[in-house]
Amino acid sequence: QVQLVESGGGLVQSGGSLRLSCAASGRTFSTVVMGWFRRPQRKEREFVASINWTGSRTYYADSVKGRFTISRDNAKNTVYLQMDSLKPEDTAVYFCAGRDGIDTTPHEYDYNYWGQGTQVTVSS
Repeated sequence: QVQLVESGGGLVQSGGSLRLSCAASGRTFSTVVMGWFRRPQRKEREFVASINWTGSRTYYADSVKGRFTISRDNAKNTVYLQMDSLKPEDTAVYFCAGRDGIDTTPHEYDYNYWGQGTQVTVSS
């Protein structure tokens, strides 16, 4: 089992930046593929980014490519999401997720572990 706790959400103006963190505890973090998802208000949860065990391979949704960066520090059991050039449409609850596997899949159903989420609000 892996427990995940997100932090770093908040209110930011359009064009600004935020960095989300997700602290993991439980089983060995370095063998868990990690991802970020988000759920805008009144919409379905959607994939944002994922990263493999070593951090050598990342995968992004088209809507955030070039603006968001996912990274991980296995020594600190933490995964990050650096969000730059934020837009109002990035407003959502952001969730950290983990999966027992190898592939950096964008599919929600592939992930075994979920955090509670952190709110990100981008004002125009």
